[in-house]
Amino acid sequence: MAPLKLVSSGELWIRAHMARLPFFLLVVVFAVAPRDASALTRRDFPEGFVFGAGSSAFQVEGAAAEDGRKPSIWDTFTHEGYLNDGSTADVSADQYHHYKEDVKLMHEMGLDAYRFSIAWPRLIPDGRGEINPKGLEYYNNLIDELILHGIQPHATIYHFDLPQVLQDEYGGLLSPRFIEDYTAFADVCFKNFGDRVMHWVTVNEPNIETIGGYDIGSEPPRRCSYPFGENCTGGNSSAEPYIAAHHLLLAHASAVSLYRDKYKATQGGQIGITLLGWWHEPATNTSQDAAAATRMNDFHIGWFMHPLVYGDYPPVMRIRVGDRLPRLAEEESAKVRGSFDFVGFNHYLILRVQSAEIDSAQKLGDYYVDAAVQNPLQSIAEGQIESPPWALGKLLDHLKLNYENPPVIIHENGDGDAPDTPSAIEYDDEYRSEFLQDYLEVLYLSIRNGSNTRGYFVWSFLDVFEFLFGYKLRFGLCGVDMNADGRTRYVRSSARWYSSFLHGGELRPPVHSDRPYVV
Repeated sequence: MAPLKLVSSGELWIRAHMARLPFFLLVVVFAVAPRDASALTRRDFPEGFVFGAGSSAFQVEGAAAEDGRKPSIWDTFTHEGYLNDGSTADVSADQYHHYKEDVKLMHEMGLDAYRFSIAWPRLIPDGRGEINPKGLEYYNNLIDELILHGIQPHATIYHFDLPQVLQDEYGGLLSPRFIEDYTAFADVCFKNFGDRVMHWVTVNEPNIETIGGYDIGSEPPRRCSYPFGENCTGGNSSAEPYIAAHHLLLAHASAVSLYRDKYKATQGGQIGITLLGWWHEPATNTSQDAAAATRMNDFHIGWFMHPLVYGDYPPVMRIRVGDRLPRLAEEESAKVRGSFDFVGFNHYLILRVQSAEIDSAQKLGDYYVDAAVQNPLQSIAEGQIESPPWALGKLLDHLKLNYENPPVIIHENGDGDAPDTPSAIEYDDEYRSEFLQDYLEVLYLSIRNGSNTRGYFVWSFLDVFEFLFGYKLRFGLCGVDMNADGRTRYVRSSARWYSSFLHGGELRPPVHSDRPYVV
């Protein structure tokens, strides 16, 4: 599924900003632009800028019932058949058994860093209490292997895979007990891996997990209420997304406080959070839709960025959600504000937003009714996907202008395809190389114009189990034959293209290989 290409990325980004820049600033823009964006090399990026690729535990590890691992809410969800194709992540790319060859591939590709997550159900299978020695051994081995090959480990502590036992015991994210259990899990991670892991992410995409799991009910734990979702296990779409998000925010702040108080002085690492960074644009040229897109960016990005930077939820959310939006006590506000060394963003696409002011007779709504927009996720369901690279520039501008230009790492950016035959082996993925080149050009221009972006990770290093898409959608720089018992890896042309750039070559159109090799 290739992105919609409009014109060249650098041209798009500049055009998008020309209309609102005075002449003297335009001179500055063109003065700092490279002679040719397509001639960029990695040396044009700031010193210390990190290039990598990523995955997450549930999506890549496999070994779902091996060596003491117990189910997460995503295991339950897939085993109950809620994906249309009935797929599970029981084996997936099986990195649990193939991490050494994977790290060798990363080294050969020239990655600076690998972003992965630590599976809570593997490390502490019962959610709290005893550490699983086999889980501890696996993550120690993976981290050691990365460092042996000169690759920075960037570890995410919580990436959607809540232990099912905690969901059953007290409702998972809906209970403040989650904060205590999560902090204890983070403590285990810091204590056992923090001597080698210098980059920590507390929580991945809390601004979408809460919508899918507690509003629409399309993801575990499948909670929603009619008419905002159907066939759920119970729930309240008007309140629960905000409660779950509040507890994730407080859990994040708790882990950051723990790390800074107990570990940072001796371990010297950095810690942050990663948000989904969809960009919202008006569906039409009307002022109503323009206002709706602005509101939606506040709801989507500001939901977490505003408390992280200013200590409270965005004013527009306070007004529109009212008492359903939890309050941050003075002590909580102080703990949340500034609780990051960096903020990660996973950016893929834009969503077109149409205003939908609520009927005055409607007393309660869900997240999208509160934002007074028509649910933009429907466009994704209908296959109307736009990935214009200039949207990344707009996102970074938004962070610079509205949130004090925080240190940013692009933790996920990539292009997926959905082949007619899911098992087909695909070596030539020129569209993916072009996608990445276009985004790197925009990223470079954004940094030159003041964005505080410090890293870029391709999603994904390997083909993995994709949340909600199973194996129908593939994002890997390296492919995985999911039908082979040994989950054979093979190197796509995009991996070769990225490797050329990482080893000092210029950004240039991808070179096709007549003889791709298999690992």
